[in-house]
Amino acid sequence: MVKHNNVVPNIHCHKKYCESSRGPLKVRLTLNQAGKKKSRRLARAAKAAAIAPRPLQLLRPAVHCPTQRYSAKVRLGKGFTLEELKAAGLTARYARTVGIAVDHRRTNKSAESLAANVARLEEYKSKLIVFPKKRLSKVKNGDSTAEECKAATQFKGTVLPLAGPSNDIVIEDIPSQEISAFTTMRVARKETKVAGDRCSVANRKEK
Repeated sequence: MVKHNNVVPNIHCHKKYCESSRGPLKVRLTLNQAGKKKSRRLARAAKAAAIAPRPLQLLRPAVHCPTQRYSAKVRLGKGFTLEELKAAGLTARYARTVGIAVDHRRTNKSAESLAANVARLEEYKSKLIVFPKKRLSKVKNGDSTAEECKAATQFKGTVLPLAGPSNDIVIEDIPSQEISAFTTMRVARKETKVAGDRCSVANRKEK
């Protein structure tokens, strides 16, 4: 018996789980799940070997999430703005060649976010190893030395990940208060409740 205001049951078990004289197979099976997992792993390894020694991922900016509810949260964005690249002394064309993501649609709304992402670019530039072009016989200005290029290894994972907020609460960080706000509100609420009784008692005493 159906109880409460729910949907009237109308299930029908007419799925064709195997091909038969009634018709072809109507249920999508995922029997190739293990094979696809291996194919994806081999494809990732082949891509990493093809772009080596470049890192697997691009450098992303630190952005604030949209809407007022999530604006306090900071996450990795799509790409750096043209203004941020200009402040760091880079061009959009050159930045794309050294593993920096560029987003020409995004704009900077505050000086704080601009300064944070410029500092992020400067940190990346200090750790960057630029290989000279093979067709050039001599090292160009801005390229790394031969020793640095020889010691370079492929970086796997997120480039310059964001530091997460600490969840540890230190008692010394909490300011001590001589007057408790909870106690003050509790006493005020109690005084409001007994104010009428006290007023009536005072009137009786006057009479």
